[in-house]
Amino acid sequence: MTDAHRTEVQQMADFVAAADLSQMSEEAVEQLKIRVLDTIGVGIGALDSDVLQAIRSLIEDLGGNGAATLIGGGKTAANLAAFHNSAASRYLDFMDAYLAKGETNHPTDNMGAVLAAAEVADASGRDFLTAFAVAYQVHTRLSDVAPVRARGFDHTTQGAFAAGASAAKALGLDADQIANAAAMTGTANVALRVTRTGNLSHWKGLAYPHVAKEGMFYALFAAKGMTGPEEVFEGNKGFKALAGDYELDWSAEDLESVTRSIIKKYNAEIHSQSALDAAAKIRAEEGFDASRIAEVRLTTFDVAYSIIGGGEEGDKRNIRTKEEADHSLPWMLAAMLLDGELTPRQYAPERIVAEDVQTLMGKVTITPDDGFSDRFPDEMPADLTVVLDDGTEFHAVESAYDGFHSQPLDWAGARAKFDSLAAPFADQALRDEIADTVHRLDEVARITELTELLAQVSVTRS
Repeated sequence: MTDAHRTEVQQMADFVAAADLSQMSEEAVEQLKIRVLDTIGVGIGALDSDVLQAIRSLIEDLGGNGAATLIGGGKTAANLAAFHNSAASRYLDFMDAYLAKGETNHPTDNMGAVLAAAEVADASGRDFLTAFAVAYQVHTRLSDVAPVRARGFDHTTQGAFAAGASAAKALGLDADQIANAAAMTGTANVALRVTRTGNLSHWKGLAYPHVAKEGMFYALFAAKGMTGPEEVFEGNKGFKALAGDYELDWSAEDLESVTRSIIKKYNAEIHSQSALDAAAKIRAEEGFDASRIAEVRLTTFDVAYSIIGGGEEGDKRNIRTKEEADHSLPWMLAAMLLDGELTPRQYAPERIVAEDVQTLMGKVTITPDDGFSDRFPDEMPADLTVVLDDGTEFHAVESAYDGFHSQPLDWAGARAKFDSLAAPFADQALRDEIADTVHRLDEVARITELTELLAQVSVTRS
């Protein structure tokens, strides 16, 4: 039962303050560790990108108190470290996701804030994991009951509450301080969905790093005694005025949401994964010749069509940059059919604008199907037909993939993905140390055991 004398953000904070890793199933703890390793690997793989180099340059200009570690070495203020590390894990768009009927988000985006806060607090690995699990629960459950995408706002809006609450948890703050951190972060970070519509900018990958930075900052501010709106959810012109009325009993929540999140198999927007799996299977069929493709027809669910297929969030055929390419289902299908893979290599500037992929992209037709839409988010149905110039047809149907919640990634799969992304920046011995430390985080006395390893990663490819 909820406490009628506590506001909704205070009830959420009571849940966060009481959260402990012992409440999680063994499966959930293992999947949480898998996501930590996956997030670190994706972050390492982005370190030499122009965007991360620009962020590192800015951080050097701004300075900082050296409280928290950057992946790739160096220290800075905790909020700037949260921004850098979240940007690293977000830039490739290769991280995890959570699918709610009216909202999709990426809970692992919160790890930059949680890691920085845990380091500032000299917390244990167990404390870090607990705070990270909290981020998953708050972020996903708000997205379940209070989606805002259809109202023109971005999924980082709910994430702001998760970032503030989880950073405050990692700092070891009490329930009232956690409530204030979440309220300040949530109130100040109501974000526009234009972030992900039309021609996409760098902000697509930086919107959540900004939220991670803010969550870290307001958690520190709450620790100084600063307060936020205590009726941020239910109050006059509060969050419910934006999201609509809903009920969420935080006293009934657990820490299992991580098991309902999914991990990307391909370096592509999350709703494309099953369609890309279908394309990979077609490409492997005998007689297939990508140079002779005359037509590509995809039937899929409405959310995929709306966000990346040319639906309500804009045409997806004017592709010039990585940010646009990894959110264009026509471009991604063309790249997969031509190259047989979709990894960071496909997002090299010259590959994005190459004549073959640009031409094939124009042959792709995408249609939403109501029956497929009804099966989402439990499934991600995709029905793909590729027709060659002589009329030969290839056909594949997929509704899940390795990494989907019905086919969860195991530790060996996570380690393989981690190695593929981190190998150019960290030798085998360092990768082994990082992976081993992550897998035993619940036994690690100080999170600095992990951050000190992350500081040894190179920011340039060997």
